[in-house]
Amino acid sequence: MTLLDRLRERIPADRLQLDPGVTASYSHDEAEWAPHGAPLVLVRPRTAEEVQEVVRACIEFDVPVVPRGAGTGLSGGANAVDGCVVLSTEAMTTISEIDAVERLAVVQPGVVNDHLRAAVAEHGLWYPPDPASAPWSTIGGNVATNAGGLCCVKYGVTADYVLGMQVVTGTGELVRLGRRTAKGVAGYDLARLMVGSEGTLGVITEVTLKLRPQRPPERTVAGYFSSIVDAGRAVAAVGAAGLVPSALELIDRHCLEAVDAWKKMGLAVEADVVLLARCDVPGVAGDEEAEAIRACFEQAGATWAARSTDQAEADALFDARRLAYPALERLGPVLTEDVCVPKAAVPEMLARIEAIGAKHDTLIANIAHAGDGNLHPLLVTPRGDDEARARAQRAFEEIIAAALALGGTVTGEHGVGLLKMDGLAAELPPAVMDMHRAVKAALDPHGILNPGKVIAAD
Repeated sequence: MTLLDRLRERIPADRLQLDPGVTASYSHDEAEWAPHGAPLVLVRPRTAEEVQEVVRACIEFDVPVVPRGAGTGLSGGANAVDGCVVLSTEAMTTISEIDAVERLAVVQPGVVNDHLRAAVAEHGLWYPPDPASAPWSTIGGNVATNAGGLCCVKYGVTADYVLGMQVVTGTGELVRLGRRTAKGVAGYDLARLMVGSEGTLGVITEVTLKLRPQRPPERTVAGYFSSIVDAGRAVAAVGAAGLVPSALELIDRHCLEAVDAWKKMGLAVEADVVLLARCDVPGVAGDEEAEAIRACFEQAGATWAARSTDQAEADALFDARRLAYPALERLGPVLTEDVCVPKAAVPEMLARIEAIGAKHDTLIANIAHAGDGNLHPLLVTPRGDDEARARAQRAFEEIIAAALALGGTVTGEHGVGLLKMDGLAAELPPAVMDMHRAVKAALDPHGILNPGKVIAAD
């Protein structure tokens, strides 16, 4: 009996896809230049029990299983290895519970982030994590990478909202981790351990998420800057003033022009860099916070700064921030960074990114969750230009080294996947890397769960 025979025996036939044209489209995520292999089969289960059967079959036949959500990742974490089973949770789209009293939701991993937000809004509730891919990315993938987003500067990342989950382990067990209560410290926090593990420790089949009440309307403050370093100084100034906006985003002219050329949004911005802040403090205090942020922008050298009185214009600028990556992809392959540095180091880090781009003759466009120091330099290269690609890859490595030198980390929200494995090894001491390997060996003793990702073999 083969693995395919076993799968056909245990799960409905319509869950299996062998067409090479289809399986190839599921063999990688959006990470430019991250290597990937050819899957043996694509499986799209609809229940936790079907996921369990897939994992047990893979254990029996010693075949790797690579979990994936919507495939919007940018680190290669969902990339196939040759002969693996790609397990897509895209068909697991049930929101099984929204509890307005306990302020929680129970969802399958294939639920799209924005769909969950819309569903809980009908109950007067809000799910804060909002990656730029929120219209397409799924909760399972968000949990697996500990996704952040625009609101995380004030409201935290995905891990801050995961109460519990159901997981298929590397031994084929279907277990529940975490809790539903507001508090709970019984035993190790294994649910938190699974968050950000990128499918290397278990396959998530259900998530219990904490919700918040809906927010009051936000105010928007925009600042235009003639240099990216000045914009970085404004970010540091906001932090030094003790202000916590509900969003503080950076987008440069390269990104704005790419979005405008694609979507014809009329983004006539007379600036090389734009900072966008939002405040959701109600009443007069919110007005005061917006004015304080505007003052920080001006003191840091903004050529223009004001609170927006045109909500449509403000929304268009935030939409441009979310569309920047796909817009730049239209110009050529984009290698995306995801470093995070202390807020005080943002100006220096932006200066180093600018210098690295010049040194390697690489176009670097910049977007950032600037308020928490999470920077996304986007390295754009012409299609088919191998020399430009090599220069961009050298720039990529230097940006990582610069972030570490400034006390930062190699990934703020995209995950390690394949692209940041060397960076992780540089960031963590050998003893800590050994702890990671020990956890992996304990929870995935057969070594079948998303092998070759996050942590290199010793």
